[in-house]
Amino acid sequence: MSQIGKKEIVVPENVTIDFSNDTFSAKGALGELSYKVRKGISVSINDNTVSVSRSDDSKSLKELHGLTRSLIFNIVEGVSNGFQKELNLVGVGYTADASNKDYLLLNLGYSHPIYFQKPDTIIFETPNNTTIIVKGPDKQEVGEVAAKIRSLRKPEPFKGKGVKYSDEHIRRKAGKTVGA
Repeated sequence: MSQIGKKEIVVPENVTIDFSNDTFSAKGALGELSYKVRKGISVSINDNTVSVSRSDDSKSLKELHGLTRSLIFNIVEGVSNGFQKELNLVGVGYTADASNKDYLLLNLGYSHPIYFQKPDTIIFETPNNTTIIVKGPDKQEVGEVAAKIRSLRKPEPFKGKGVKYSDEHIRRKAGKTVGA
């Protein structure tokens, strides 16, 4: 039995859930998300808990059992509390501005500013001009958008300049030494 798959998911009161036609859907304060459950995996809803089970012990269903439970948990957590990633800009003149609702303005040391288009379900916040907070109900989309922003100027190992996650540690290299 899957260690994660057999855990029950507790649903908060402000979230409404539904499972019909092999599709699990949840609606909460931050929006609505759904997931199509594969054949062989069954989802049962009892009062305010959700449990996931599989029909047999084949290898593919064992793999999907824990995955399905994790995805359903992320959907329930996302529509109630949401997810966020924090990015830091390191470098002289590297700034971010989220004052416009349609895009994120980034200055990353290039000769031109970068206008990063905002997806519909994502919210950008800039508490200061070197910090970006990406928020949203879908954990996968939040991570994907944060990774795209980071890929615009990855941190380099010599001075550490670039866009990095707040909890990321950059391994530093020694620079060239001047010989006498």
